[in-house]
Amino acid sequence: MAKQIQAIRGMKDILPQQTPLWQYLEGRVRSVLGRYGYDEIRMPIVEMTELFKRSIGEVTDIVEKEMYTFEDRNGDSLTLRPEGTAGCVRAGLENGLIFNQTQRLWYQGPMFRHERPQKGRYRQFHQIGVEAFGLEGPDIDLELILITARLWKELGLQGLELQLNTLGTADERARYRDVLVDYFQDHHNQLDEDSRRRLESNPLRILDTKNPEMAEVVAQAPTLMEHLSETSLDHFAQLRQGLDSAGVSYVLNPRLVRGLDYYSRTVFEWVTDQLGAQGTVCAGGRYDGLVEQLGGRPTSAVGFAMGLERLIALLETTDATQQLPTVDLYLIMMGETAKSRGMQLAEELRDVLPDLRLISHCGGGGFKSQFKKADKSQARYAAILGDDEVAKGEIGLKPLRDNGEQQQVKISDLAGILADKL
Repeated sequence: MAKQIQAIRGMKDILPQQTPLWQYLEGRVRSVLGRYGYDEIRMPIVEMTELFKRSIGEVTDIVEKEMYTFEDRNGDSLTLRPEGTAGCVRAGLENGLIFNQTQRLWYQGPMFRHERPQKGRYRQFHQIGVEAFGLEGPDIDLELILITARLWKELGLQGLELQLNTLGTADERARYRDVLVDYFQDHHNQLDEDSRRRLESNPLRILDTKNPEMAEVVAQAPTLMEHLSETSLDHFAQLRQGLDSAGVSYVLNPRLVRGLDYYSRTVFEWVTDQLGAQGTVCAGGRYDGLVEQLGGRPTSAVGFAMGLERLIALLETTDATQQLPTVDLYLIMMGETAKSRGMQLAEELRDVLPDLRLISHCGGGGFKSQFKKADKSQARYAAILGDDEVAKGEIGLKPLRDNGEQQQVKISDLAGILADKL
């Protein structure tokens, strides 16, 4: 017997009993974004490797260690997308969506990073991303955060904390970078191997270290806020004022720098303590330089991405599963005439009750066997049709989730009865 092939490590199947919760989450997000006027865009899963090197940064962990990169038959270097923003910018530029325009876009789908798999972190994971182009002020930063806050409210998620910071402009960060390098050079013996490597290439990422042995030296490092211009500080102050007015609480985190090089000014994360080490469920910020960096005209841009696996894990701790759609009716049929009339009846019911979730029994078997399958389907009701019932123009209707009695009803009345009950 041939050896059974397993899924690739870190890439999980989403099984039929799990997909309703995914569909529920995706539907809620789609609804909220539609109400704010955001339009969906769909990009390829595979992009040119150069896109991510130029956008994310060649010395980031993602590009150096985590990307799935390969050569195709033409010798081109291609990469499975590790995030969505770069591809969205590429698509906007290529299709003329960005220059001298404003756009509010969103997308969803799988992303890929070769990380050590653990709960809430997989090598194929799923994100919903939101991007806004051509809007300069802090009001659009505010809108994106308000969208996420509204989503948590509608999903019934509790205990999420908003962490907020500003990174200033590229020039301001460059000046701060020199100050930071000088500081860490003076404390070189306290840096771990990763931080020493980043010292010359990407020193701001040292601030985001998770190594507890470096907590003290990082805590005493100069802050970027001390080196920002009045313009950047005013942008941040207006955003904070908007959040205060909207009643959205937040925590200032001066060490929040995000893992991608393209961020500028506003950065934020929604975090939770309910998922262990993988506490970030949504993150984003402003990236005003990325469009130009990828070949376009200078364009303001801001966005965020949320990890669906982590949101699903949070939803599983709520009563969201009680709101998921269930099978409404399981149609049991015994006898050749009943089978023929039953399949016809099922289509008639679907015509007049378009939201009805109905399973018609297939595969034969006696009444006892069919009732077992009806119960296993978790249907709310079973409709029982035999040849005798067809002759009388009747059908049995039995509640399956409580102790209600079976009743005989006219086949012609069934649609109306179901509409009232469901």
